[in-house]
Parts: sequence; structure tokens; C-alpha cells
Amino acid sequence: MKETVAIIGAGIAGLCTAKTLLALGYEVAIFEKEADLGGVWSSSRRYPGLTTQNPRETYCFSDWPMPADYPEWPSGAQMHAYLQSYADHFGITPFIRFATPVERADPLSDGSGWTLGWQHNGKADQTTFDWLIACNGIFSIPAIPAWPGADVFTAAGGAVLHTSQFTNPEMARGQHVLVIGYGKSSCDVANAVAPISASTAMVVRHLIWKIPKLIGGVLNFKHLFLNRLGEGLFPWTELKGFEAFLHGPGKPLRNGMLNTVQAIIGRQLGLKRLRLDPGTPLETIARSTVSLVTDGFYDKIGSGQLGIHRNSEIAELSPGQARLSDGSFVPADIVICGTGWQQRVDFLPDDVRRKVTDSQGNFRLHRSMVPLGVPRLLFNGYTSSFFCQLNAEIGAVWLAVLMHGKLTLPDEASMASQIDLRLAWMEERTHGKHCKGTNIVPFSIHHIDELLQDLDLALPRRTRFLQWLRTVRADDFATVWPDAVRKLALTGKNFSQSPAPARLNKFSNNISLPT
Repeated sequence: MKETVAIIGAGIAGLCTAKTLLALGYEVAIFEKEADLGGVWSSSRRYPGLTTQNPRETYCFSDWPMPADYPEWPSGAQMHAYLQSYADHFGITPFIRFATPVERADPLSDGSGWTLGWQHNGKADQTTFDWLIACNGIFSIPAIPAWPGADVFTAAGGAVLHTSQFTNPEMARGQHVLVIGYGKSSCDVANAVAPISASTAMVVRHLIWKIPKLIGGVLNFKHLFLNRLGEGLFPWTELKGFEAFLHGPGKPLRNGMLNTVQAIIGRQLGLKRLRLDPGTPLETIARSTVSLVTDGFYDKIGSGQLGIHRNSEIAELSPGQARLSDGSFVPADIVICGTGWQQRVDFLPDDVRRKVTDSQGNFRLHRSMVPLGVPRLLFNGYTSSFFCQLNAEIGAVWLAVLMHGKLTLPDEASMASQIDLRLAWMEERTHGKHCKGTNIVPFSIHHIDELLQDLDLALPRRTRFLQWLRTVRADDFATVWPDAVRKLALTGKNFSQSPAPARLNKFSNNISLPT
């Protein structure tokens, strides 16, 4: 009898995980709380101005290129269309249960599977599966500060929204808008609504470095940061080969490269003139994530169309205004928060959560996917990454090999020790900004290398060498899945890269799930 798999989330990780397991003959059901697929690219979460940070050839799946007529940085709508085409082409769509949030997942007493409790159209039901894979990711629960006076502010007609909830830019027309934060989503939203609002201002607690798409107006940033050399500029846990040179005898060369790029960016964006120089070295981008410059953003600040309150935060809200921490008052009808996400797994019972996360909420996952001491529970997509789709895609192959019994994990004590060391390293290098232990920026390719090493698979030497000199492309990894099938003798139907036909079964959309 085929094993059954429940996947929570139909974003990037959920889709490629489902595709891989369907091809191997598993019975798969995907539970998606929204009415459409895409995760952060869902139409229900698409804020104005949303685009990818990655060029298209670095942000597609290895076996499904983006359309040739897409721009280099696709829009949010284009990304959603791309993911929908992927799901349709590979026969995934019929197995997605849309608008079906999972409310609880309980392990069976004998460790043989999981019972999921879920809601659909107001009806509660439950189903038992052999495996549970959490692919809802680390960007699914908005984090909105609880400011004093927020209830009075909203009662008087004001609105407080997360950027992911601000999907209709027209609500900002003629309004006074405050945008909180300085990450990409905050800058995108502020830039988009400034021309139509009565006023738009940003409240920024900490300035960070922004990277132009074209450094110096000429060089695409991907050639500097989205390759092995770009990762090698930042110290990995183990320094070997050329990376050991860059952080040893070659460190003056490495520092000179970063300092030169920093100087060029500062001049290009006019950061000192605008009083937006972060006052920290460019290499601090490795503490959280690279944030690309939103087109036209600094021009609007320079012209005064977009205001900015530096080194400040909201102290209190009241009808029609906000008091900032510096004592000033600013008009506010709408407050839009680019204040990040909460990394939680509320659907798991307390005793399981205590094994999955530590007392600070950090995820304790071997290879970011396997919790210790919790049978048949796995994760994919719990990484903040430059190449999140590649990390998820290779992660799906790794999980499939594990589930097929072709991958032997280290003993639990060894995995626990490795997790402890990795979390301590993340904490130190990011100054605590590691998304509860999930941030692998800027080491996306290092993470993939670890997974491939576990599988005793490797990219061709020529490809690895070229990845030091040019951008890492998704199609560099197109051989991984067929190589895994051939080398590890995975069984199942439709394991090639051709589309898997939509095989109707008890988990397809047009047949009710059994209770």
C-alpha cells in the first residue's frame, strides 16, 4: 500500500516537495490556508510594488525555466503565474486543498504517522497520514507590534496592517501613510504609495545597506553576490580551499573588494547627502539578508516626496497621528508594518513543539529539515536564503531519499551537537537576527553542498568551477534529481523531469478526504 503524506503549505517548498513525492508514487495531500497557491507570492498577500530580489534565472526551479518574456526581476503577479504553471505542468494542482488551514497535527501513539485536524468552508474534519511535512515556511505569520493606543487609533477609523495584508494600494489614496521598517517590503510599499497619498513617511529604527540592482549603474549585483565567490567573501563555519585564502592570506584582497563596492554604492545612492549611510561595514548584510534598492526609492526621498524618520520608532498611536520615540508627532491614517514574521508551528502540540524548538523559539532541525525525536515529521522551506527555491528543491530530493530509507542520519547525539554548534554560530554572526535559527543567508549554496554531500551526489566539476566566476543558475542543478533516482535506486513512477500526470486518488480535489 502506498504511503500517505500531508504537506502543509502550497508555496515554493510545498510545491516542489509534492512534485518529488508524487513522482515516487506517494499519496500526497497539500493543505493550503489561502485560496490560491504561491505562499508569499499568493494574490492574497501581494503588496504593491512587490518584485523578486533575484534575477529570474536564479529564482526558478531547475527543470522549469521562467518565460523568456519575463523581465529580469519578475513582478509578484508574474511569480504567482510561474508557480501556478509549475503546479499545473507537473500535475500538482489537483492535490492542493485550498482554503483549508490545518489547526492541529497530533502524532499517533505508536509513532507510525499523524492525524491532522483541518477546516474547510466552516467544516472541521480530520485525516490520518503516514508522514507530515511542514512547508508553510517562516514567512506565514505576520509580526505586528502592539503599540499603545492602537485600539483607539483603529476605532477612530485608522488602519494598522502588515505589508503582506496591504494588497490594495487605493486605500492609501489621499491618506497619511506611515510605513514601519527599512527592509525591502517597507521600501517597496512606501515607494508605491508615495505618489497617491496625502503624505508618506517611513519610521526606521536601524538603517541597513541596500544593494542597487546595477552597482555603479553598470554591473548587475548578481555577478558579485549570487555566486560562490560572493558567498566566499563571508566566513563559513569551515574554511577550505580558496575560502581559507580569502579569510587568511588573501583577507586584504577580500576587504578591498568589499570596501570598494561599499564606496561605489554610497556614492551612487547619495547616502551621506541623504543622511542614510548605515555607518556600518557593507559586510553586515550577512547578518540578515541582502535588500535590493527599490527603483526610484532614493529619488523620492531626495525630492521630499517620501519622508523618513531615522533612528526612531512609534511610541504611541492616537486618532489621526503617531507620537514617535523622539517626541515628535506625525500624521497617520494608515500604519503599514514591514516588521517581519513570527516563526511558529502552532499546529503542533506543546510536547512536540518543545522538541522542534528550544526555549528561545529557535528551530532545532538537522539540515534545517529533521527534528530530533519526532518520528515521521519533516520540514522543508524553513530557511531564509538567497536561493530559496533551490534550497527547497534540493531539500525535497534529500527528504525523498530519507523517506525511501536510502539515507542514514547520524545518531541523535551527533545531530544535537551539530545543531547546537550551528545555532551558536548563527547567533554570533547575525547578532540574533537569524529568524529563530532558520537564516542561512548568505550561505545558500553551502547549504545545498551539504545536502548533496549527504546524498553522495555532486555537481560536475566544471559547473562548480564556473559558479565561482558567474552567477549560480537554477539549471545548474537540473541533473540532481535524475542522478539521485539512478544512483540511489529510488523506486516509483514518473521520476523523470517530464510532467507527472494528475493521478486522481483519495487526496485529489474532487474527492472528499476521508475522516
